[in-house]
Amino acid sequence: MVPLRGRSEELGKLLAALRAAGNGQASLAVVSGEPGIGKSALLAAAVEQAERQGFLVASAAAHQTDNISPLASLAPALRAGAEPLIDTDQFLELAALNTQPLWLAERLADLIGRRLAGVRALIVLDDAQWSDPLTAFVLRVAVDRLPAASVLWLLATRPSPGGPADQLIEAVSVPVHSIPLAPLTADAIQDLAADRLNHTVDPSLALQLAGVQGIPFLAEQLIAGLYLSGSDLSAGLIEGVRRRTSDLSETGRDLIRTAAVFGSEFRLEDVAALMAAPVARLAIPLEEAIQAGLLTDAGSVLRFRHELLRSAALADVPPSAQRALHGAIANQLMSAGRGAAAAAPHVLAVAQSGDTSAVATLREAARDLLSTMSITAAEVIQEAFDLTRVDDPLRAEVGVDVVSILLAAWQYDRAKAFADDLLSGTALYHGPITPDLQATLRLHLAPHRRLDVQELTLPGAAPHLAERLAAHRALAGADAPSAATDPIAQSLQQVAAAEAAQSEGRYADARDLYIAARQAEPGLGSLPPTLVEVGELYCRAESDDLSAALERARELMTAGSSWAAPQLAVLHARLEYASGNLQQAEGAAHAGLRWMDQLHDRSLAPAADQVLALVALLRGHLPQARKLAGSDPTISALLAIADGDAKAVKRLAATPQDFPERIGLLLQADALDELKRLSPSAASRGALAVVAAGNDVEQLAAAVEIVRTAQRPLLLAQAEERYGRAALESGDRKTGVPALERVLDSLTALGATAPAGRIQAVLQAAGVRRRRWAAVPPRAQEGWESLTPMERRVALLVAEGHTNRSAADELVVSASTVGTHLRAVFGKLGVNSRVQLTRLVLERFAPPPNA
Repeated sequence: MVPLRGRSEELGKLLAALRAAGNGQASLAVVSGEPGIGKSALLAAAVEQAERQGFLVASAAAHQTDNISPLASLAPALRAGAEPLIDTDQFLELAALNTQPLWLAERLADLIGRRLAGVRALIVLDDAQWSDPLTAFVLRVAVDRLPAASVLWLLATRPSPGGPADQLIEAVSVPVHSIPLAPLTADAIQDLAADRLNHTVDPSLALQLAGVQGIPFLAEQLIAGLYLSGSDLSAGLIEGVRRRTSDLSETGRDLIRTAAVFGSEFRLEDVAALMAAPVARLAIPLEEAIQAGLLTDAGSVLRFRHELLRSAALADVPPSAQRALHGAIANQLMSAGRGAAAAAPHVLAVAQSGDTSAVATLREAARDLLSTMSITAAEVIQEAFDLTRVDDPLRAEVGVDVVSILLAAWQYDRAKAFADDLLSGTALYHGPITPDLQATLRLHLAPHRRLDVQELTLPGAAPHLAERLAAHRALAGADAPSAATDPIAQSLQQVAAAEAAQSEGRYADARDLYIAARQAEPGLGSLPPTLVEVGELYCRAESDDLSAALERARELMTAGSSWAAPQLAVLHARLEYASGNLQQAEGAAHAGLRWMDQLHDRSLAPAADQVLALVALLRGHLPQARKLAGSDPTISALLAIADGDAKAVKRLAATPQDFPERIGLLLQADALDELKRLSPSAASRGALAVVAAGNDVEQLAAAVEIVRTAQRPLLLAQAEERYGRAALESGDRKTGVPALERVLDSLTALGATAPAGRIQAVLQAAGVRRRRWAAVPPRAQEGWESLTPMERRVALLVAEGHTNRSAADELVVSASTVGTHLRAVFGKLGVNSRVQLTRLVLERFAPPPNA
């Protein structure tokens, strides 16, 4: 390989990152610089070094035409080499997920992670500024998902503020190495020229090389005769290319000029059709262009060796000829069946304001791209809108397309702002603003985020639109659902009724309403089907159908709309938690938080944090639960209980209706009245029976059997613990000990070490001996977590102002026992006075625990 000149420092940074990757430290390196500065050469040197060191190398380059094909930029890297990152079957599986970008990105990250297990890898993408949107999104997900992989992600890009590379740098948490490339020194340019010539540079050439301004690409073109120094960069390249093409045949020159209008990448058959020449006649002219150093044959397509060479060739095509050729190319691509999306760039090159034919083509292109390339579709439809005149009613029609496509691309804020501007009589649109236009735009927006009632009140709209608006007002809680004839309005009203039933705890009724709502064909104003099913599954889980609801939730994690990923993840986490699958619940909640970041919508973060806090509490990780609690009153109450504040149990009766496993909290609080108001299910009937039984062992035994049918292991553990304790207190060890041992084994298997430790202590106090107890984590040696439950209660009472005597009366122990516990508290917390203890407790709880 030809030596890399003048880049030893930059190459050293890349090699250091490679060494770190070999040691298991994933990172991202971004090489940036102007065209021709040597980015590709630096990447090639890094690839050569990686291959010498035994790295798996996957490499690809993005192209200007990638923007209309999903994953076009990254796919070659996935499939390259004898041992590709993704095999054929896996790649076909990914293709089926093109319409679900988040699921595709997650699946691809998982496949790459498995492929890289025990493997050192370098994954390269050149010309990243041209990455298709799906590639850019997948990279953001995959790089962040694989921080422990032995991989270096290496990108080269032109300076592009806010472009794919900048977005990637901002999104990832792995170390980032930014490597900007400056022009080479004069000595490095001289060395590069000597390498290409295989001899020293003569003085006349050295003088010419001084004019390339340190750009290695121009030095190479000067040596090849494609650049004339002594003038500005663009003029020198144009003159050099012009001189080289003068030696080509006339057909060869026509081929180069026509291809330059097509773009940096093109098909020979398209150029042949445009030139009205058989493909066979272009074989010799094509070989001439390749020998001249202008084109390279990539198999299915031809490419200019560099974008700067194409720009230089294009300079010899007069603007009028370029316009005519762009129009002919658009027609050629459409007639060849390539689709409006392929023709769109050429249509835009010639379209003028008011060109309705161009607008129609661009609208078709946007529709074609919408399912797989929604971001590109949004750009195309915006171009179509800009081509319409401000007073043309067509502008409103295209404006509706803009809103709907922006929403499909999950750009709600941009869609809302655009719709508001369109309807406000600004310079954006001067045509008639009819009630139907207003209603249509509002019905596009309403399913994504609920609008104000005023925005949904539009007198004069067509009857079916008016009914749908009224149904959305009912969803917003403003109006009672009224009779509707429109199927979509009826479906929306059913969802509104389902939400009302769910909020009242009538889960079976709500489930049936959600199911009915999903039967309507989707249309303008419909809620996303996946989100309606989320409500249905939650109600199914609360109606003795937890296992089936959980199974369906797992299916939707790859089969449902990936735009609904945060809602699906929170539902999945809650159902896994209800089923006692703590690790899976934790994983689903973390996935939801990650997807919220990727979709830039953290509105459901508190719901995910609830599940994580509940899992942390069961595992006895109180500091972690405290970090996650935020302002959640129920989690705060559970933390206070774990800290020894028995009075906080009463606060659990006010648990919000949709709190995960609310029934278990109501059972813990002995909230008889609240349990009576719950919709009848095995879980609620069993919990109610447990509370109503009090300490009656026989009634508790019957209540436990009811709870057992609910298949909720955490709730069953609560019920059986009460049963076991009541039996022990009544002197029935033969019943109590086995019951508590079953609870201990169940909680240990679930990983609920905090309640397991509590049960273990009860059994040990009852004299139960085991060869081997459950692996309950040892208590901390200092700090609040080191206190026993009794020591915590003493500390809390003293912080409230109790004396030893009054605390003893509260706890029904002697004052000397309180003193003993208090001395232990002082030692473990590192305080030596009641004042210091009170300050520490207030700082920890703020406000006081029993307020």
